[in-house]
Amino acid sequence: MTGLKRKWCGSLLLATLLCFPVSQGSGFLSGVLLKEASALTADNMALGSNIFVEIAKKQNPAVVNISIKGKSPEPSLRGPAPQRPNPKGPRGQDPFRDFYDRFFGERENNRPKRGMGSGFIIDEKGHILTNYHVVDGADEITVSVTTGDEEKEMTATLIGHDSKTDIALIKIVPKKGEPQKFHHLSFGNSDKLEVGEWVMAIGNPFGLSHTVTVGVVSAKDRTIGAGPYDEYIQTDASINPGNSGGPLINIKGEVIGINTAIISGNTGGNVGIGFAIPINVAKGILKDLREKGTVTRGWLGVMIQKITPELADSFKLNDDNGALVGDVIPEGPADKSGIKRGDVIVRFNNQVVKEMEELPKIVANTTPGKAVPVEVIRDGKAETIQVTIAVLKDNPTKVASLPRDRLGMEVQDITPELAQSLKLDTTEGVLVSNVDQGKSAGEAGIRRGDVITEINRKSVSNVGDYRSQTSNLKEDDTALMLVRRGGSTIYIAVKIQ
Repeated sequence: MTGLKRKWCGSLLLATLLCFPVSQGSGFLSGVLLKEASALTADNMALGSNIFVEIAKKQNPAVVNISIKGKSPEPSLRGPAPQRPNPKGPRGQDPFRDFYDRFFGERENNRPKRGMGSGFIIDEKGHILTNYHVVDGADEITVSVTTGDEEKEMTATLIGHDSKTDIALIKIVPKKGEPQKFHHLSFGNSDKLEVGEWVMAIGNPFGLSHTVTVGVVSAKDRTIGAGPYDEYIQTDASINPGNSGGPLINIKGEVIGINTAIISGNTGGNVGIGFAIPINVAKGILKDLREKGTVTRGWLGVMIQKITPELADSFKLNDDNGALVGDVIPEGPADKSGIKRGDVIVRFNNQVVKEMEELPKIVANTTPGKAVPVEVIRDGKAETIQVTIAVLKDNPTKVASLPRDRLGMEVQDITPELAQSLKLDTTEGVLVSNVDQGKSAGEAGIRRGDVITEINRKSVSNVGDYRSQTSNLKEDDTALMLVRRGGSTIYIAVKIQ
């Protein structure tokens, strides 16, 4: 925060402190004090607006409009936008909308793909940071660059991309006679951002080039379900479809974020809640993007889940800290080192894992090939296991059924024919064929198509095992179930109603 900003905030605070009772009849402010306070506030508001004027004048030329052409189907201007998953949002709602797809809507076949977005130049050679989804599928990339008093359309090429963080690096390829050096932005430190700090967004919303909006940092480290490394900056600076890839700038004129997503109503426009990728995330992968075109990350080889109070109780944990291992990838680093399903990872490479979402980021930043200590809670006891981290690769019939039981679901044996049709690699367990949403299983999150393989840490091979292990459950008991779903396994604690 600059001295200028402190002066402004301090003056507003002084104006607030003047609002005290002078006498019973005079109210909160005398006319003189009110006039002085108003003048003080107005002067400093003008001073603050001048800061944004100077930032806009200086940094606007480094912000570019990006246009692409590709062979994939062209988006149509009709139809609703694809929506991002929002596992933490209200039930039945999915408000996160991708700028680029929302602007163009659903795609039609047999037309070349066209699109627009924003980006910003980061060095004099013409390297540009943007969102990967802005340039995904592009055969041709054109950027509109401000040079002097005019804008020039120049060709750019894709240098590297990372779909997991939605970041791409492109570079202007100037032709003979075109500018060879470019005005560029400098990076700030997004880790030092404060909630309430002023920020400015510059971009290309709805094709309106070099639009400037101002707001504040509303929150930090937001998880919105967009990917494994969510830690978004939330801002109320007005950003809309087409702002994708544009910079979020602090009052020092430094980039502290890449505008990426919004919460939107049915119109797809701004409602005061936007999200930006912290610039420190981009700084952490920029070298890999420049040199290799991709990002090298560490890989542990586990599927993890959040520890709910019910799961903490079932596993006899003292708290809900850590990441519960729901599945272990065969022949992965965790499997080879002895980490097991049901372990709770509480420390990785001497870093405390308090929230489940922290673990993927810590593992990703670990150098592949390095052996690190991993502390787990297993059966109520702490153990430390040495794990050698690997490289994360992209893209890791009629049967009888039971009537609905007291848990509110139907289960059935898995025949070889059923296993084949469902692409299961084993007939062990019972298949959930129906669930009552108002009963215990449905409320806990059990779904039709789930395969239950354990109850209270005991194996379930068939319906007989299932009946045996559920028959003695009493009201308010909790059944800890290991469920196979979509190629992985998760634990679900079912509290008997």
